[in-house]
Amino acid sequence: MCLAIPMKVESVKGDFAVVSIGKIKKNVNISLLKNVKKGEYLIVHAGFAIEKLDEKEAKKTLEFLKEII
Repeated sequence: MCLAIPMKVESVKGDFAVVSIGKIKKNVNISLLKNVKKGEYLIVHAGFAIEKLDEKEAKKTLEFLKEII
């Protein structure tokens, strides 16, 4: 089973962004999306950002993940 999780954009450089969840930071490919900006939330799967997510939904999902982990 695969899991895609919301991560917050910390910085953007070309086709890559540094994203974070808690203390974890990852460099992910954002070439599948347009106009990614610092502060946005992205759904990340296997090193690729596959969708933008509004902040309210991202935080709701992250709270749910905290409950089940």
